[in-house]
Amino acid sequence: MQSPVPCLFMRGGTSRGPYFVESDLPADPAKRDRVLLAVMGSPDRRQIDGLGGAHPLTSKVGIVRKSQLPGVDLDFLFAQLQPEQDSVDTTPNCGNMLAAVVPFALERGMVPAQGDVTTLRVLTLNTDMQCDITVQTPGGQVSYEGDARIDGVPGTSAPIKINFLDTAGSVADCLLPTGKVLDLIDGIEVTCIDNGMPLVIFKASAVGRTGYETVEQLNADQDLKARIETLRIACGHAMGLGDVSSKNYPKMTLIAPPRSGGSICTRSFIPHLCHDAIGVLAAVTVGTACVLEGSAAQGVAMVPAGLAKTISVEHPTGEFSVELEIDPKNPENVVSAALLRTARLIMRGEVMVPAALLK
Repeated sequence: MQSPVPCLFMRGGTSRGPYFVESDLPADPAKRDRVLLAVMGSPDRRQIDGLGGAHPLTSKVGIVRKSQLPGVDLDFLFAQLQPEQDSVDTTPNCGNMLAAVVPFALERGMVPAQGDVTTLRVLTLNTDMQCDITVQTPGGQVSYEGDARIDGVPGTSAPIKINFLDTAGSVADCLLPTGKVLDLIDGIEVTCIDNGMPLVIFKASAVGRTGYETVEQLNADQDLKARIETLRIACGHAMGLGDVSSKNYPKMTLIAPPRSGGSICTRSFIPHLCHDAIGVLAAVTVGTACVLEGSAAQGVAMVPAGLAKTISVEHPTGEFSVELEIDPKNPENVVSAALLRTARLIMRGEVMVPAALLK
């Protein structure tokens, strides 16, 4: 026997996956995770028996509820699954999936629209981080049509603005969890940083690469991937994250000078495959590293002057611009980060799972 679970299948930024109202899933986390594995078809490389897209970027789930916290409208729990693993990781955030949270809540009638534009405050339960998300709601309905374009997604859509209120130390203890802006770990100069996503940033030249390789070239480079994984595990310990061998963080980001008019060029591993673009919070964290004096990005990044800086992060399929506001009393303190995303409702309905999983 199978049982239905209501869900909306949505794209958020450059990711996609099913979104659920929390009360439609088992309250017990272990039972919930077994349901999500069945929903996505993991573990299986092709995820042939579920909704997963055979890639980490399409093996994601959003879970939403109305918030009980004063001043907060919605709580969001992000779940990262892997095609070939039976793990469900709710530790890190996903800024791309975050982009579809408010549209999902409006579609499900969890919250009312505020007029032609709706701004709601969302708490990400993974990292206890708040943000304000603004969507277009003409006539009280979510609009997905517009002129906003993000690299990594075909066509244009209605803009969704995300203003992060506090991102430093999302998973690690603080912005610079090693206590330094630059470390020498496993023979490589790195900046270990967490401004929304635990990240290790290092020059591509430090591992004998240009930083301009294609995603296919990097994913086929077994020597490089082994070298990066050794470095990642060492950095995980240095960042106070423990043994990260089975965790989805820290992400590993190779950097190089920009070559398409941006601020910096990146190749981001998430953590074992090279991202076709770059994650939202990874872009925020890379941008933050660019403005820190003495970081691995110094001498590589082209950073504009002024306290309000737009950092254009180049990636394999285009660029991602992040607006950073710097504290005038402390140039190494980023007080706000804002960015533009889009989202789309792809399908609404019910996903079927073995009935025994819901008992």
